This record gives sequence, structure tokens and C-alpha cells, in this order.
Amino acid sequence: MNALARTSNRLLPDPSRTLTRLFVPGREALIHGESRALPVLERVMAMDDDAVVAALRRTMADYSTRHRDLRGLLEHNFGLVAHRLGEGVDVGRDRRALIGAYFTHEYALEAAALCNPSIVAHPDQAGVAAGELRFVMSLRAIGEGHLSSIEFRTGTIDAAARVRFDIAGGFLDAGRHRTAAFDRALLRAVLREAGEDDENTRFVWDALPARFEIHDLDRVLAALDRQQLTRRGAQGFIDKVRRAATCNYVVEFDTDVALSERVLWPHGPAEANGMEDARFVRFSDGGAATYFATYTAFDGSQVAPQLITTDDFATFNVSQLAGPAAKGKGLALFPRKIAGRYAALSRWDRENNAISFSDDARLWEEATTVQTPRRAWDLIQVGNCGSPIETPAGWLVLTHGVGPMREYALGATLLDLSDPRKLIAALSDPLLRPDESERVGYVPNVVYSCGALLHGDTLVLPYGCSDHSVRIATVRLPELLDRLSRAH
Repeated sequence: MNALARTSNRLLPDPSRTLTRLFVPGREALIHGESRALPVLERVMAMDDDAVVAALRRTMADYSTRHRDLRGLLEHNFGLVAHRLGEGVDVGRDRRALIGAYFTHEYALEAAALCNPSIVAHPDQAGVAAGELRFVMSLRAIGEGHLSSIEFRTGTIDAAARVRFDIAGGFLDAGRHRTAAFDRALLRAVLREAGEDDENTRFVWDALPARFEIHDLDRVLAALDRQQLTRRGAQGFIDKVRRAATCNYVVEFDTDVALSERVLWPHGPAEANGMEDARFVRFSDGGAATYFATYTAFDGSQVAPQLITTDDFATFNVSQLAGPAAKGKGLALFPRKIAGRYAALSRWDRENNAISFSDDARLWEEATTVQTPRRAWDLIQVGNCGSPIETPAGWLVLTHGVGPMREYALGATLLDLSDPRKLIAALSDPLLRPDESERVGYVPNVVYSCGALLHGDTLVLPYGCSDHSVRIATVRLPELLDRLSRAH
């Protein structure tokens, strides 16, 4: 008997879900040209008052129902470009808003695809019925220029494992960003991996406390800048330090912004071309639960795993990762510590499943390979489909394998509870392959998940279909464990 059943749930990409972003003429997405901000500003400043009022009225009529507080958004974007007008230029309220409109565009987050979900228990379970569970699902949204961001949906799973989604909010919000506190050891590890481990690194290391703020870093880098004559390569090093520091930040959302309206939009330089495939996990180690998510940051030429931490899905702390196992794609944290240490699945060599450990969830040791591609359906590579799920039989890991015609299929592996470097069993045949209704999309012939959720004896498994849409399958855990026991 097949342990897996597809449900009727399906999330399709919705191009009407748009986010307002700063638009600088001449520097559109994927174009690195000169800004045409000043001539645009000059033309708006030359408009007579009646023309300004008429253009603004038309803009507000067309767009105000599509965004929360459009006027405030336009004023904000005016503030970002107003410096080009020079000092002491008086700009009226309507003209400020109209200038903001000329420097604003809508970005359709899901215009190309909605895919690669992960699912966790919602931090707020108040008011759910007996046998129900409220969930949060993260999604990779892909829009113009193949730019990926992370968004969310919420819903409930009832006692019979039926999934119901809440209606998604319509006013998308990228939150407020601020600098984060920095970890000196992590910064040094990141710089060492970038080839920086000389006297400049030691100068910064010796001058900074173990935990420091941006003003501490500014002070130390200013001192280093003053010594450029006697310190070789100081300016290039300073640029690398600032880039590394700005990869760490905090995003905050107002509580009146629905979770389905919150968008984690690329902000740091490492993710300038996208935030991909977040693997959320509810982490608990005897105290209050928190949520971790590893995701792939893409800067246009290189990928790097980074870490999101949140307690409430309202404040998100974003951090770099370092160490031999924090390479490539597919890092996924275990939901608790093992023998007092953080553990993670890694695909650091791009083709095998491996296990790594860490003392702080940020610096990851060299990984131990536990599974290699060896069957027809996973001969190209294997990887994980999210964080392991604890069962009495062992750590259940949903996996993906790549076979002929670059077809992605899902499998399952069982690891030892006390030492996950020990492989207990792995399915010889796929748990899920794309059917004919799932083969067509942005990236054909792919089923892929970034995390499932155990509810009673049922595994709720959301998965992306060919980088186009998202479906949900349910898996009876006893039947899956029975299949794994027979595969041993």
C-alpha cells in the first residue's frame, strides 16, 4: 500500500500580489546603467501645480486600493531621492508625493513561480479546536528577473489531517530593517573564508568585543583607514568587512500586518539576487521554542546558506554562516540539540547528504557523509527536503534525488536518534515522483519540498511542482516507517 496520498490543495502563483519598491530610472533590474534620477526630478519640478494635482489624483485613484497607506509609501520614496534636489529646495506636499510615484514601481512577487514550501506549527495555537493544529507555511516566490523572496501562508490541519488555508492578505509589506548585533568570531570566520587572515584581520579582531554593534565597527574601521599608508590592502579589506557586516540585519513587522502579508525581501549584499528555499524548523531544547530557517542567499554569482531566527514571525534576525559544512545549498537544522550540540543536514559537496555539528548554530564543522547517490532515480545527486522529523524509530529525513532528464523525485531516509551520522534505512524507490499534472512549469519535471510537519500519525508534506505551484500530500507515518524497515 502506498503511504502517500495527494490532496486537492493547490497554491497557484498570483501576479496580483505586488510589493512597492524604489524605482530609479536608468538602473532597472538587471541593468547596471547610470541613474537618470536628476533629469526626471527636474521635469517634475517644472510641472505646473495643476498638472501635479491631476497626475497625483490619477495615480492615487489607480493604485491606492492596491497598497496600504500608498501616500506614506510615496513620501518615503521621495525622501530617498530628495538629496538630488540640493539643499533648501521647497517642495509642496503633492509634488513630493508625485515625485515619490515616479520613483516607485510595483513588483509582482509571484509573477514567475510559487514553490519550495516548508511548514511548521504556528507559534500561536490559541483558539484551535481539539485535534487541530495551526501552521505557518513559508514559500519561495519568484518574480521578474528570477528574483526570489520569502513569503508566508497560514492555515489549520484538522484531526483528520485535512488542510485548510486562511485567506491571504492583499497588502504586502517588506517590514523595517535595522542593523544587528555582530559576533566577532563569526565575522573572523567569514573573513578567513574570503581569504582575509592577515594583520588587518588581527587589527580588527583585537579592537572589537566578542559581541559588537555597528558603531563599534565604524570606530575600528575608521582607525584602520587612518593607517592605510602602513597597512597593505587596507581599503579592500575595509570594503569586505562592511559587506560581511551588512549581511547581518533585523527585519521587523507591525503586528497589524497579517503574517500572509509579510515578505522577507532581499536586503543584504549576499542575497542581492534572491533569497531561496527557506527551510523553517521549530527548535526546542527544553526551553521556549524558537524558529530557525536556513536559506540560500544568491548575489548573482555565488550562493551561500544564511540563517533566519524568529520567535514570533514578526521580528526576524538574519545572520551569515561559516565553516566547511556551510557551503552550497540545502543546509537544514535538526529540531533540537543532539548530545548538547546543534546538528544539521548538509550538502556541502553538492551531491551527498551529510551531517555536521555546531556549538552556536552559525559555525559549522566539516560534515560526515551519510548518504550517496546510487539508485537510478537519484544517480545525479541526493539532498534533503527540510529538517529531520523525530520519530521513535529514528530521525526521518525526506530527501530529493535527481535522475534521468533532470527529474526530481522525493525519497525518505531514517537516521539514528543518538548519532544521526548512522544511516538506518533509505527507501529504494521514490516516495513521490512528478505526475503528468506536475511536470509543466518554470523548471519542468521537479517535485521539491523544504520541510514537512508531523500531525498525529500523518505527515503533511507540501511540495513545489516544477517551480510553478504548490501542492500538499499526506503520508501515513506508520506505513512509511514500515516501508523503511523493509528497505533496511
